[in-house]
Amino acid sequence: MANWTNAIIKHRFKVLILWLIVIFFGSFAATNLNQHLTTSLTVPTSDSAKAQEILLKNFGENLEGSFTIFYKFKQASDPEIADFKLKISEAVAEIPTARITQIRAVSGVLFASVTTNYSLIEAAKYTDELRQSLAKQGLPVAMVTGPPAINSDVSPVLDQDLRRGQLIAITLALLLLLLVLGLSWAVLIPFIFAAATISLSISLIYLIAQQFLMVLYLPNIVELIGLGLAIDYSLLILYRFRRELNANEDADISLAIERTMQSAGRTVMTSSLTVALGLATLLLLPIPFMRSLGIAGLIVPLASLLASLTLQPALLSYFGKHLAMPVKFAGLLSKKDLQNNAWAKIAHLSIKWPKRVFAISFASLLLLGSGAFWLQLTPSAITALPQNLESAQALSLVTSSAGPGVITPAVIMVDFGKPGLATSSSTTAARKALTAKLSKDPEIFIVATDVTPTFVDATGQFMRIFVIGRHSLGAPETSDLVDRIRAKYLSGAGFPAGTKFYLGGPPAQGADLVDQIKTYFPGLLGLGLLLTYLLLMRAFRSIWLPLKAIALGLISVSVAISAIVLVFRYSVGASLLGTYQIDQVEVWALVFLLVVLFGISMDYEVFLVSRMREAIDRGATNEEAIVEGMANTGGVVTAAALIFVAAVSGLVGGHFLGLQQIGVGLTVGVFIDATLIRGFLLPSAMVLLGKYNWRTK
Repeated sequence: MANWTNAIIKHRFKVLILWLIVIFFGSFAATNLNQHLTTSLTVPTSDSAKAQEILLKNFGENLEGSFTIFYKFKQASDPEIADFKLKISEAVAEIPTARITQIRAVSGVLFASVTTNYSLIEAAKYTDELRQSLAKQGLPVAMVTGPPAINSDVSPVLDQDLRRGQLIAITLALLLLLLVLGLSWAVLIPFIFAAATISLSISLIYLIAQQFLMVLYLPNIVELIGLGLAIDYSLLILYRFRRELNANEDADISLAIERTMQSAGRTVMTSSLTVALGLATLLLLPIPFMRSLGIAGLIVPLASLLASLTLQPALLSYFGKHLAMPVKFAGLLSKKDLQNNAWAKIAHLSIKWPKRVFAISFASLLLLGSGAFWLQLTPSAITALPQNLESAQALSLVTSSAGPGVITPAVIMVDFGKPGLATSSSTTAARKALTAKLSKDPEIFIVATDVTPTFVDATGQFMRIFVIGRHSLGAPETSDLVDRIRAKYLSGAGFPAGTKFYLGGPPAQGADLVDQIKTYFPGLLGLGLLLTYLLLMRAFRSIWLPLKAIALGLISVSVAISAIVLVFRYSVGASLLGTYQIDQVEVWALVFLLVVLFGISMDYEVFLVSRMREAIDRGATNEEAIVEGMANTGGVVTAAALIFVAAVSGLVGGHFLGLQQIGVGLTVGVFIDATLIRGFLLPSAMVLLGKYNWRTK
């Protein structure tokens, strides 16, 4: 580490130039990234994916690239309705590859299902053109929705949410940094560090998005979580640098930086690798949507690590002793006598009454985490959208008439195995019997099937049946309907031997997404915990401390999940926060929250215990090491946590359910972790463990 740090200081100008280039490219990438992002829930090798493959190959259609048009009318005659249909058909004809698969009037609303052979991202580009075409045909109040329209509509709103979130996060972070570091130019270092980290992360994601599916929400997640994480790491190094200067006022700047990187630099390395390791488990999920989150989550801590090892030493060497130290107001972390600060007193309290402190804090955390027992999952809550968007207004319109399932139809793909069977008389009775059974299901609104080219491919081997439910994609009723269709209606349907059925469409994709996550994630979580244990065992040189760290991290996660349930399902504080009211948590948001929060929890554990390990190596007793670690690092951990909370609070104020849920979970989880868990549960547990803390066998 010493040789590396000295080399960075020697070539500091080149290092800064390279990072400046990264920041410029990151700005370009951020501006052009959204056009390569998607909300696709495709689950490869699943039934829904196979159905989509057949649709694309044999029918030239992509359900994810399908629009739904709604036109509300009053007391129209049959000729007038026919005229409306004609105008919609002419408007649709102006969009390349677009064609109407269903068009009918229900309860004063005319709706048309419009399919294309474009992917979701490609189809989204035609949203405005379709709306303009409808206006040209004299239907300016017709509303366009569906996955491409929603994708197109939410992109600018996500950008606005991100800008607002950044403003809030940067303002609060600056105030907190001034409070803890005092009046000093050094408060700019964490922001330069964060800008470099985020720019590198966005640049890499932009390049990856050219070839792989990446989620639409990534810029918001990367920039706000990346801001908090980067400032945390930079603050820890900067704080330790100041302590080195305070310990020896005549110390050479290069020597102080070298010592800082030997201690705090190594701590940041362990922390960032721990966070990256947890997020890397998402790469093993066979779901592109989740893998993209894993890629982003992996890139951010690794980018922060690279900036820690290169940019931070270069910045410290340029800022120097005079600019790094405060003037007039020294800040809350400037005390030289740390053995009498609040964190030292808390540590002494844990040493004096370890059983009481442990019991009270543990019982409190159990109570705070109890809401997790009422957790319900959903693949996506498509109705939780900003109501000023046309696509969302269309959803509201259809919900009041036909139900939101109209825009996300399920599709039964029937493969007869041989050409010509789809239109033969031998299959007619089976098709009609299946249609009749489906139509009787109270959850099904419409079943559409025929032997026309809309429903049967040119070879006559494949037939499709549209099934439109009454509830939205994320509703539990829709998930139950998918299960019924697969298990009840498609088994023993009376079709010729060898006939295969594949259920596709957004409802089936959502169900497959949840099923795949439930199948694979527990095992991957176990693998992640094992790897985390091995990494921490090497860092702490203890077999018991990593187990304790993992247990405390899981407690943080349970508290965060409980907070989400209380806010979104039971509306605790929802009016104040401006969040949606919904019974379920989006499954992707829950998984991402779990791995990110667990990683942040391990961060704070490493910050504190690494300092204790240093004391033990110098010959301190267990109790002395606990006090030293808490006294020296407790304050900076609290400050880092508050800054991280300030950064992710921008997600809570956004307009999208999954991001709101991540924001609430991270805000509550990180705050509780850095205060109640690290302040009371950790030291009291270490006092009770005693000599076992530092055992290597």
